[in-house]
Amino acid sequence: MAEDMSIESYLAQGGKLSNPANVPPRYRAELLKLMTSFVDSALAGAAGFADVINEGPGIKARIAAAKIVLEKSDNAYQVLRLLGEFGADTRRYETRHPWAARLERSADIGQRRSSQDMRLAVFNYPLKDWSDAVVMNLLMGRAVTLQLTEYSQVSYQPLAEVFRAIAPIETHHAELAEEGLAQLVEQCEKDALQASVDYWLPRVAASFGTGDSAKFEALKAFGLRQTPNEDLRAHWQAVAAETLGKHGLSLNL
Repeated sequence: MAEDMSIESYLAQGGKLSNPANVPPRYRAELLKLMTSFVDSALAGAAGFADVINEGPGIKARIAAAKIVLEKSDNAYQVLRLLGEFGADTRRYETRHPWAARLERSADIGQRRSSQDMRLAVFNYPLKDWSDAVVMNLLMGRAVTLQLTEYSQVSYQPLAEVFRAIAPIETHHAELAEEGLAQLVEQCEKDALQASVDYWLPRVAASFGTGDSAKFEALKAFGLRQTPNEDLRAHWQAVAAETLGKHGLSLNL
């Protein structure tokens, strides 16, 4: 970075940062928000899926589910370590927290966050049973894969590297969910699976956030975003429609 260039101008031109001491205040706030949301969502997602492990239709399915819970928890820990480097209070993650807490199935909170943590709204809804969990993990897994592709380009290099390492793990989780869905299609009534698809689709779609162009442009200038929310959502919808269609299910948003 040139000596007469501000950090903001440096970032707007594609510059990268690697030291917490060098980040400007607003950049720091947005970066910590991104990391905290990821950590809290991963831990809440793992906790919710852990509750249905023993409903898996066989030992191999239960082993795969347990591994997903382990890996999501580890992914959260990798980002949590970076949060600690910014002086965030990571000790609260060592205490008991209701990560498995959920609202009523009939609740509809849109994009609102929990009052207890920074998890995405989708992780406030309960899983009904094993097939419902597979559908949710497939749809959310495809969303996470796209979001991690975006986050793997963030201008804070240590975080980008962590997200690049996490991305193939989360992609594999979505692949396992699709394998599980294929098995369920052969064993279950498609009407029940379609009902789960219809339930989770709008809730997963909401995880992409709003189309606030001013907020997006500010994050883009910081190098923390590249693609508008509406474009990511549209891409996810296309991927979800193709995946569901292969198994005789449909996207009804």
